[in-house]
Amino acid sequence: MRLRHSLLWKLALLQAGFCLLLVWLVWFWGLHVERRTYFLDRADQDRLAQYAAQAEQVWRDAGRVGVEQWRRAFEAEHQTWAAVIDGHLQSLGTTPLTLEESAHLTFMRKLNWPMSRRLDDDLPYVSIAFPEQSERGRLVLQLPEQLLPAGLTPWTHLVTHGAVPVLLAALLGLLLYRHLVVPLNDLRERANALRADDLDSVDTSTVARRRDELGELAQAYEHMAERVRQSLQQQRQLLRTLSHEMRTPLVRLRVASESGLPGEQLQQRVAREIDDMQRLVEDALDLAWLDTERPELACEAVDVRSVWEALVQDVMFESQWPAQRFRCDLPENCVVSAHLNSLAQALENVLRNAVRHSPAGGAVTLTGQLEDGRWLLCVEDQGPGVDEADLERIFEPFRRLDGAVGKGFGLGLSIARRGIELQGGQLWASGGEAGLRMNMLLMAA
Repeated sequence: MRLRHSLLWKLALLQAGFCLLLVWLVWFWGLHVERRTYFLDRADQDRLAQYAAQAEQVWRDAGRVGVEQWRRAFEAEHQTWAAVIDGHLQSLGTTPLTLEESAHLTFMRKLNWPMSRRLDDDLPYVSIAFPEQSERGRLVLQLPEQLLPAGLTPWTHLVTHGAVPVLLAALLGLLLYRHLVVPLNDLRERANALRADDLDSVDTSTVARRRDELGELAQAYEHMAERVRQSLQQQRQLLRTLSHEMRTPLVRLRVASESGLPGEQLQQRVAREIDDMQRLVEDALDLAWLDTERPELACEAVDVRSVWEALVQDVMFESQWPAQRFRCDLPENCVVSAHLNSLAQALENVLRNAVRHSPAGGAVTLTGQLEDGRWLLCVEDQGPGVDEADLERIFEPFRRLDGAVGKGFGLGLSIARRGIELQGGQLWASGGEAGLRMNMLLMAA
């Protein structure tokens, strides 16, 4: 079952996912990249830790004088400020800290903290505890320029906050294109093929299998295209068949007129040929009207037994069958909701077809049973029947199976099915106990 406005929900979920992904990219991933660019490399952290270890070793070996000498040499070598202090933030060298130098201790950072310039563009101050006696002292230094992390450069910012969002937006556009425009292009190509009279492209479009509005549009198009194909094929078949069927009686009429038959015989021959042509034209026009116009047939309560009895009277007169060969086993309450004329025409066509294919002494039986508010009417003859592979083919217009008896044009069952379907019913054939069974399903009144 399709969801209501399923395409809307698909697009909404797609856009929501894109927005969440973009937020994650800008906030989490961008923040992560930005922070990682401000941390010291592991090698630089080990290098600074070694400086603290050297200061600790000098403190143990040479005391304050040694620490002071080492500090001055360190500052000269690395062109930076350094101090070795104890746990009370007092200098371990011979020179005490000035007020300005003591103020530097306020902004000390650990090695695993992010490093960046302060607002006044000063390099950060790093505190490194003695490796073995961290509670007794630490090395504090202003991070040398060459060790300062590069931070978030303009190029990095361009990639994280520019190029990647643009790529995601392009990906979203590609997904929308594949989800919306590609199916529409497929439908356009199929419509162009139909416009170019390419009636052989009958493969079902993959778009029709989608469970959204585009899928419904594709299914509607497929139904329309199939309807156009059927109409054109039926029109062409109608023209071919009419030209053939009309040519044959016309030839016979010409032969009869030139044969020198007596007037009465010639008149009978002409009348028979004219009746055949008239019946052919009327049946063909009826089928074309039902197939192309698809009229809305007003339904009413119809007593099937009464219709059957009226039809049987006409067929008895024409076929010279006795009444006992027409059996009616309908319940008294068999009343259906149908269009009277169309139902009568369908029953008549089915009845005449059964009589035409019945053997000498055969019978035609009408039965009915009520199933879930519908009447299933069955007309069964005792003829040779039809192969299971041909049960649907007999409803095709102008279809006459090999070995079929009679002079029919193959339109009766087609007209009967069209008429029943326009009333919301069904008509199909199946094998009976002796011959062919025609099943008709109609709503109960």
